[in-house]
Amino acid sequence: MEGGPDDRPPLVLLHGLTFDHRMYLPSIAALRVRDPGRHVLVLDLPGHGGSPPLPACDPEDVAAAVASAVEDAGLDRPVMVGHSMSAIIATVYASTYPTRGVVNVDQVLDMSSLHMLQANRVAITGPGFAHMWPSILASMHIELVPENVRRLLSTELPRQDLVLAYWRQGLETPIADMEARVAKVQAILRRKEVPYTIFAGHEWDAATMQRLNEALPQATVTVVPNSGHFPHLADPDRFAQLLADTGRWRGSTQAAPQ
Repeated sequence: MEGGPDDRPPLVLLHGLTFDHRMYLPSIAALRVRDPGRHVLVLDLPGHGGSPPLPACDPEDVAAAVASAVEDAGLDRPVMVGHSMSAIIATVYASTYPTRGVVNVDQVLDMSSLHMLQANRVAITGPGFAHMWPSILASMHIELVPENVRRLLSTELPRQDLVLAYWRQGLETPIADMEARVAKVQAILRRKEVPYTIFAGHEWDAATMQRLNEALPQATVTVVPNSGHFPHLADPDRFAQLLADTGRWRGSTQAAPQ
């Protein structure tokens, strides 16, 4: 944890699945210059880095674990920052616990990844996992990350049981039911007018942007072109400035749902 409480909302940084807190080291270094003393809590997801695993790792379970860590740290209504899978966790967190906003790092809020998971369920849940993982990793385009920070991203084959624990809900829940869950979370954020910004590694197409504008009209999108799945590592200075700008966020005056 860095900094201390002041009138700026604290930041809670959550890394993507199979990585760890180190992916935010360049951003934190840049943030020290742009927003000195900002209160920042960087966590390892359950089962990653120094964090013990959870019995279940659905987004709601992990959000509850994060909420416990936030409470233990004494943070008041943080801005939740999540990369990839953790952007979903951060979004669920904001629909359930007091927060002053969400920074989503390169997570498109649609069903495309779930269609991919469910279409490849047999391979992903069986011995084919080891053969599929390299193609999943290749789709993230780590090669677009500056060479001096690639070492912060593990490219080794992760534990299958850990990945499946986080993907369980997406693999087992019918797409229509998942769409309903996502719509419910988005409706809460829309009603509460929770500040929401996306830091993306590529331009989103018109249809995706239209869906976003309808679901979360308060959302903004910043693009670091051709940076793959890790725009915060491709341009940590720009990302740090975005985080610094959240220091003005005050969240919604509406109460959190009961």
